[in-house]
Amino acid sequence: MKTRILTLLLVGVFATGCVQVKNGGENFDHAFAHTVYFWFKNPDSHADRTKFEASLQKFLDNSKYAKTNFMGTPPKAVRDVVDDSFTYSLIVTFESAEAQEAYQEEEAHLIFIEECKDLWEKVIVYDSEGVKP
Repeated sequence: MKTRILTLLLVGVFATGCVQVKNGGENFDHAFAHTVYFWFKNPDSHADRTKFEASLQKFLDNSKYAKTNFMGTPPKAVRDVVDDSFTYSLIVTFESAEAQEAYQEEEAHLIFIEECKDLWEKVIVYDSEGVKP
């Protein structure tokens, strides 16, 4: 049952976005998740989206700290509780809160912000530490 649920989850993730696992890790790291939502000034601009996706991918490919990541766009909401107002979402996992802190100051992250900060009008971040059962 667990394998079936994981398979369905992965199929859904690959159908709606891009997941990248780095450093030979096959598993989502449950220690620390960094979730970012971006609202663009011009969400319908193909050029802005292309620039953002290229810069974000370059950043994630060069991050020393990000273990796994997911980049996505909102599906059309079919339930009132779903917020589909954002332009992009990003979920990055880390092996610790300290690794996430270091990521904030790494060169690849700072270059991404500099290249893309004029594209967004709003960014919201939700950080979470894993709960061990």
